[in-house]
Amino acid sequence: MALDGFGDNALPRRAMRAELLDAETELQLAYAWRDRRDEAALHRLVTAYMRLAISMASKFRRYGAPMNDLIQEAGLGLMKAADKFDPDRGVRFSTYAVWWIKASIQDYVMRNWSLVRTGSTSSQKALFFNMRRVQARLEREAEAAGVRLDGHQLREMIAREVGVPLADVEMMEGRLSGSDFSLNATQSSDEDGREWIEALEDEGQQAAETVETRHDSAQLRDWLITAMGTLTARERFIVTERKLREEPRTLESLGEELGLSKERIRQLEAAAFAKMRKSLEAQSREVMHFLG
Repeated sequence: MALDGFGDNALPRRAMRAELLDAETELQLAYAWRDRRDEAALHRLVTAYMRLAISMASKFRRYGAPMNDLIQEAGLGLMKAADKFDPDRGVRFSTYAVWWIKASIQDYVMRNWSLVRTGSTSSQKALFFNMRRVQARLEREAEAAGVRLDGHQLREMIAREVGVPLADVEMMEGRLSGSDFSLNATQSSDEDGREWIEALEDEGQQAAETVETRHDSAQLRDWLITAMGTLTARERFIVTERKLREEPRTLESLGEELGLSKERIRQLEAAAFAKMRKSLEAQSREVMHFLG
């Protein structure tokens, strides 16, 4: 479903008028997209649940991001969910989509909160989205009980409440209270002072590492070509379609093309991998023997 081309209010209005899918229809649409890449089915599935994405996006307005941007990110998360959803698992799509929508919005908020990333681990995300709320509640409870908390005590209580290490709370507190500075600012008041960006370590690969990486990649490519050469034409076709395409094909689609069952395609794929593994192990033993 295209999300561009709508005004700030057009997409929410359209989403509210979308159909409500029953479980059976939802399942049929999911199968149509997964097995046949039916774009009309994907469009219908995403459109039906866009109201869910918009509802979740509205809960993140307090972080200062434009609502239209939040809706766009929620829509992207919804489409990722539709693309990865497996209808065979017996779970409603809406239940599955909630996680992807929330993750997409949270990542967007954290990317745009500061030029310096506030963190990407699960504990850092939990802190970012809950720290101020938990801190305010703890302070209210302490005040009601007539207890005076110092900064260290409060941070310890937040860490226990959110379930993260104290060090993470201290780091997040500093990040949330700090402001962004330009890396082009000089380190001193002197006009000829060195800029902060000049003090950053170059994280790129050094020349020796680049040569080693290219050599290893070429060696691995040669091994894979040799391993692929041990397969039959049909096995090579299955491995190529299943593992070497940007969008891997399903067992069902290959079975339809080759006139075989889904289970037979799986067996041929497993046999091909076993042959390739045997070839790769043999080649690696030869290299170790040569070096040793």
